[in-house]
Amino acid sequence: MSEFQALKVDKTNNGEVSAQIEYLSKSDLPESDVLIKVHYSSVNYKDGMVTTPNNALVKNYPIVPGIDLSGEVVESNDSRFTVGDLVIATSYEIGVNHHGGYSEYASIPGDWVVPLPDGISLEEAMIYGTAGFTAALSVHRLEEAGLTPEHGKVLVTGSTGGVGSMSIAMLSKRGYTIEASTGSTEHTQFLKELGAESVITREDVYDGKLKPLQSERWAAAVDPVGGEQLASILSQLNYNGAVAVSGLTGGTKIPAQVYPFILRGISLIGIDSVYCPMSTRKKIWHRLANDLKTTDAFEQLKSEITLKDVPDTLNDILKGQTRGRTIIKM
Repeated sequence: MSEFQALKVDKTNNGEVSAQIEYLSKSDLPESDVLIKVHYSSVNYKDGMVTTPNNALVKNYPIVPGIDLSGEVVESNDSRFTVGDLVIATSYEIGVNHHGGYSEYASIPGDWVVPLPDGISLEEAMIYGTAGFTAALSVHRLEEAGLTPEHGKVLVTGSTGGVGSMSIAMLSKRGYTIEASTGSTEHTQFLKELGAESVITREDVYDGKLKPLQSERWAAAVDPVGGEQLASILSQLNYNGAVAVSGLTGGTKIPAQVYPFILRGISLIGIDSVYCPMSTRKKIWHRLANDLKTTDAFEQLKSEITLKDVPDTLNDILKGQTRGRTIIKM
């Protein structure tokens, strides 16, 4: 390995952020336990945020974005990994404060690396990526809370995004009845093909008026949006219902009241895919390779680009102009 290509994001003295493809060498990478030849990465909203000025994610520039990567170990100082191993690395500080997956090579701490489970390929692992992992963790936690298909309809918000679309496919495979909420109703057919029984608008979930309690509508919800809409969802859950929340694109404030919690016994479950313990992380990846594997939906969900296409795609995801999962083939 001599020089290799990577997308480098840097910040100028006047605060402007630039992103461009550059040639790096091994000495430009952080010193870590495992050197990986990256085969695939993926595009996430968080990756787009890294390229914006005054974001709260990046502490030091320059940074190579890409919170997800899959590939082959080419060097290892960690006894758990040997040359030739196929691996996944997502979350932690990858792509925000540690050079990430938008590079032909990545140097990653061994504690952040997951062996590729039997049953999925390196490409499929990145169709999942952090979005798919978050969706699977949401389904897993809801089922731990007692959810079964017999309990009733499950709402999925932000349904054309990565977490939302993957959640629909996984819940459908598990036999759940799904109602998808979206601000992009032109994607109704796409959502139904993924497994949604019905598609509603954002306004059908939250019309701008919050009430302490509303009619019961859903047994559970997967919500990567948050904000006031989440408060509205809480007021419409069935008795003993639960919502798994993993995002904040709708805002950080949840003006909820205590009534749904004490009168209907509902649960609000926080989903953290960034620092999820390795024991749980491996369990979720095992499920992604087995009972949650959504092979039939992969081609519907996936679009593939190369490294040179990444800057434009990051702009698109920030504008909400993507759907499903975009993977990068190195």
